[in-house]
Amino acid sequence: MNKIMQRRLLATAGTACVGVGIAGIFIPVLPTTPFLLLAAYCYMRSSSRMHRWLLNNRFFGSYVRNYIEGKGMPLHLKIITIALLWTTIGLTTSFAVEHIAIRIVLIIIAAAVTTHIVMIKTKK
Repeated sequence: MNKIMQRRLLATAGTACVGVGIAGIFIPVLPTTPFLLLAAYCYMRSSSRMHRWLLNNRFFGSYVRNYIEGKGMPLHLKIITIALLWTTIGLTTSFAVEHIAIRIVLIIIAAAVTTHIVMIKTKK
């Protein structure tokens, strides 16, 4: 595969990851951070302009930058994230899902995401 085609595929994959990451902001079972980090990697390997755009984006640029640089996540953002996660998972398991197995999977995912968020360094 030639370099131009590889860069286009990576840029396309990065854009798709940004889209899925943004959707993950609103869909609690869909993780936002891994997709935005994957987008940053794809953009880093394909387009410096798109990589700069992602890292300087006013909505999630600082979040991605802080995560990549290991600076952590502000405590208030951790609290809001975990509260929203458990609220939406709770409502989903209570009103939208009838199968017990799916409820259990959703609760396990929420617990795993909560553990991940708690383990991220708290930014002061």
